[in-house]
Amino acid sequence: MFRDEDLALLHRPLYAFLTVAPRGERWPSPRPVWFEVTGEGDLQMFSVPGAPKLDRLREQPRASVVVAAPVGEPEHWVAVEGAVTLHDDGGPDLAARLAERYWGTLDDSQRALIDEWRETGLVRIVLRPSAVNRYTV
Repeated sequence: MFRDEDLALLHRPLYAFLTVAPRGERWPSPRPVWFEVTGEGDLQMFSVPGAPKLDRLREQPRASVVVAAPVGEPEHWVAVEGAVTLHDDGGPDLAARLAERYWGTLDDSQRALIDEWRETGLVRIVLRPSAVNRYTV
């Protein structure tokens, strides 16, 4: 589903803005998340187990993600929507990989946070794209 220019953007350490279905009368409220594209073309992210977004994803297992080039670059964004699955395995390893991607060389406090994630566990969120929209200048 992704074009080469989409993947070039998605392989950069940029924030994805994850939107899940809201509860009640609330409006959708995107959250910035770290992510990676899998070899199968899915997007995967992680979350702490008690996060409200996980409850909403269990109720309605679908979400959307938007990733955009930073200000100062030619306009380029990719929006992905699709079904979501939640996994109790692989979250800490994903988080450790993404920490290196987003933070680069890790300092002691960052290593301690990754160790904490390993101890408490993380939920891996996998979004399988059903639709991709994009814009590139």
